[in-house]
Amino acid sequence: MTWWVWILLGLALLGVEVVIPGGIILVFFGVSALLVGVLKVVGLAGPVWFQWFLFSALSIVSLLTLRTPIMKKIAARAEQAGTVDSVKGEGAVPLEDLAPDGLGKVEFRGTSWNARNIGARPLVKGQRCVVDRVEGLTLFIKES
Repeated sequence: MTWWVWILLGLALLGVEVVIPGGIILVFFGVSALLVGVLKVVGLAGPVWFQWFLFSALSIVSLLTLRTPIMKKIAARAEQAGTVDSVKGEGAVPLEDLAPDGLGKVEFRGTSWNARNIGARPLVKGQRCVVDRVEGLTLFIKES
């Protein structure tokens, strides 16, 4: 096969990987096809049977050795990005009076947030309070 067929095959496989959700499998076949295309350009790919053998071997070896570590790294990053950093115990300041179980606005990290007073006593505007937890875009605060 000519070098440009391998390059097109590799790009097509990478394109399909992007479109189809899943666990990154076709990327290894796409990169292998690109490598065979480059080897063909440099004259190291040999006859067609060897090109297919090289493509198959590179694809399978890279899939078996690299997929698991890459998937673990992706999962770790997704988990890290999905969690809100711990805000429990940090200070916030009500921008208005908040009755017990009342909703209002607080200033937290220089930004206005929705907040619910989960304490037994009312919070007054400007009083220092503590964040207990975050649910969505609402801080649950109590007296410090």
